Amino acid sequence: MFLGYEDETLSLFGFGADSFIEVMSGIGIAVMIMRIRQNPHSSRSRFEIRALKITGIAFFLLSAGLITGIVINLITRNKPETTFWGIIISIVSIAVMSWLMNAKKNVGKKLGSDPIIADANCTKVCVYMSVVLLVASLVYELTGFAYADAIGAAGLAYFSITEGIEAFEKAKGKECACEIQE
Repeated sequence: MFLGYEDETLSLFGFGADSFIEVMSGIGIAVMIMRIRQNPHSSRSRFEIRALKITGIAFFLLSAGLITGIVINLITRNKPETTFWGIIISIVSIAVMSWLMNAKKNVGKKLGSDPIIADANCTKVCVYMSVVLLVASLVYELTGFAYADAIGAAGLAYFSITEGIEAFEKAKGKECACEIQE
């Protein structure tokens, strides 16, 4: 978030904010894993449901902030100073998120938990967001195309909205919409 702010790149700032939200979400997942280990057939706790709702709200707020930022940047014709850090961070994120997705699948299989396996498949969205950041950052850095950052931020807003919807569906008791793949 700091680098996005410093370089005036909305897509990197939004990506950083999304990462913060994902960390918050990870706390809820950790609680779910502990609950499943203790009692595999138990239902979600009030803490888990509250964490999902807070996560959903945070994703919606992020989307609203990104859309507002896009409009402001288009009106003021603001462009990033550089998107170099977006390139570096997105490459690291693609590697880390791919590893995390596989680690979640392994935990889910060991616990026999379809929700954790499905959540691992939902981690693909984080990889997609990293790719959006990478492409937007590369396009801007290599061509100077003024709207690359705004287009990247719009892609991140789209994925944030879908993640917010998913969090609220999970809070209502629906499992992850991502397919369970073995």
